[in-house]
Amino acid sequence: MEWASSLGKIHGFGVEGCGSYGQGLARFLRRHELLVREVARPSRKGERRLSGKSDAIDAEHAARQMLTGTGMATPKAADGEIEAIRLLKITRDTAVKAQTTTMITIKAVVVTVDHDLRDQLAELTNDKLIVACSQLDTTGRIGDPDVAARHSLAALATRWLSLHEEIKTHTGQLEALTKRLAPQMIDRFGVGFDTAAELLAAAGDNTDRVHSEAAFAKLCGACPIPAGSGKTSGRHRLNRGGNRQANAALYRVVIVRMRWHPPTIAYVNRRTEQGLSKQDIIRCLKRFVARELYHLLPEPT
Repeated sequence: MEWASSLGKIHGFGVEGCGSYGQGLARFLRRHELLVREVARPSRKGERRLSGKSDAIDAEHAARQMLTGTGMATPKAADGEIEAIRLLKITRDTAVKAQTTTMITIKAVVVTVDHDLRDQLAELTNDKLIVACSQLDTTGRIGDPDVAARHSLAALATRWLSLHEEIKTHTGQLEALTKRLAPQMIDRFGVGFDTAAELLAAAGDNTDRVHSEAAFAKLCGACPIPAGSGKTSGRHRLNRGGNRQANAALYRVVIVRMRWHPPTIAYVNRRTEQGLSKQDIIRCLKRFVARELYHLLPEPT
């Protein structure tokens, strides 16, 4: 900041990666009441291919974006309870993934153990399998394959139980935070705490940076993209951009509503009669859900 001040009046700072490696710098600059905008990296097929890549070239690209005001976004403040939700969700998601991997590994090991132990464990449900493996006798010479198999299964089962308790803790914390910050969103049909947490994390603590429901739909990759020009049918296609985790959250809400929500079921039937494919109907419904939930985002902190 001192270096930039020595060059003259500061217009603002364009920072790449304000949600990751640039977050510390962005926070520091905001604390000093300086304008901070997140700039996009140069296109690999366009500017980067023509001008090359180096720290100086990237810095010049960011400065030019900042001066022209194109291709920029207001970064997340990342200094409130929504940032806490984002961090807790990352921790919970990785624990769930690790727990799933552990269960897959246990079943893979069961297939290869001695037939007596395999017959004892193979037909058990997941919960009973975990309990049975955690209670296996692991005494004996570890060089014996049968002893090593029991030891491995017991260790994996203990790991699964530990992850289960960790997930329960994170789940309780996430539910409490999301219900306090966005109670109306949680009350909507098909919206669970995990879906609400994902959408809150996408918007950030400074929810006013998403200036309209159309901008929120684009952020979530749920806005329609024109699929043709000239004298065409005017069809649209799915948006492959945006925050894919938020898009997946909208998708889960839509699938639940298509199965259990009477107004959504009636809409699906009507649009099907009009000739729309299931993929097109889901695209339309994700856009509707994005509009509905945008107005339920909490006020900026």
